[in-house]
Amino acid sequence: MEKKKVVILGGGTGSSRILMSLKDLPIDITAVITVSDNGRSTGVLRKEFSIPAVGDIRKVLSNLSTLPSELKEVMEERLTASEGSDLNNHAIGNLILASLFKKTGSLKTSIERLSKLLQVKHKVLPLSEDNLTLVGETVDGEIIEGEEQITYSKKIYKRLFYKEEPHVLPEVIESINTADLVIISIGSLYTSIMPHLICKDIVKALNETPAKVMYVCNAMTQPGETDNFGVSDHVKTLEKYIGKDTIDVVVASNTKIDEEMLKKYETKEQKDQVRIDYENLKDASYEVIESDLVTTEEGKITHNSLKLSSVIFSYLMR
Repeated sequence: MEKKKVVILGGGTGSSRILMSLKDLPIDITAVITVSDNGRSTGVLRKEFSIPAVGDIRKVLSNLSTLPSELKEVMEERLTASEGSDLNNHAIGNLILASLFKKTGSLKTSIERLSKLLQVKHKVLPLSEDNLTLVGETVDGEIIEGEEQITYSKKIYKRLFYKEEPHVLPEVIESINTADLVIISIGSLYTSIMPHLICKDIVKALNETPAKVMYVCNAMTQPGETDNFGVSDHVKTLEKYIGKDTIDVVVASNTKIDEEMLKKYETKEQKDQVRIDYENLKDASYEVIESDLVTTEEGKITHNSLKLSSVIFSYLMR
């Protein structure tokens, strides 16, 4: 029996969380990762070598690796050099990908080579080979350039777009067209998800694919970007870019989170739990699957990857 094909559209952290357990199930996964991050080590390497962002791709490759954890952790290790050193704070995996890119001239080929080294059993694709710059226009008409700057501005955005014309990798479109399920991942709505959905080729593929399209909704709001958002508000934001009736199913968490933990997030991070706003979802054109999906790890609220992958797999195998 041929394995079901699943495509995940997202960034590094959210996609990795889903893949953590999903990768062990009997399915074929293609993770499509954004390339517009310009913060920290990734941002420095982009400026230095004029390459697409590699940091989110590194995270996903590390997560999908089947090597022992002590070897995988090397990819995530950040160098601590003397003060002022150009090597300071660079993740080793970022340096490897940057080096491979300079040698091959292709991010896709670089990923394929590193995937072999890390014994990755699934496919990872960059959204594009282009060196893309994410730009946001706020509701006040202010133009903010750069993914990191958009994140830290904590503004409300009217629209997002790329400074350059994005050329989506043909293999990305093919993977969406031949998938059984396409997952729009958890992650920052504006800097992890929208970078996919502002590409007209991605939107066209999502609307034409025979696959079901699933959105896994965030558990917590993002300061400035999604303040007071319920589940339906997240979906409406996506629909502005991909159109209504494109999403078939939404997965949302109904976990009762500890009040003390919620208070900590509210005061220290200005984040609130995303509400399942039943009053706005009752007439939705998409199915809503709710479950106890959130846990606390090392003092942080996060999705339980095992529970989440179980929900996804159950839906896929209907």
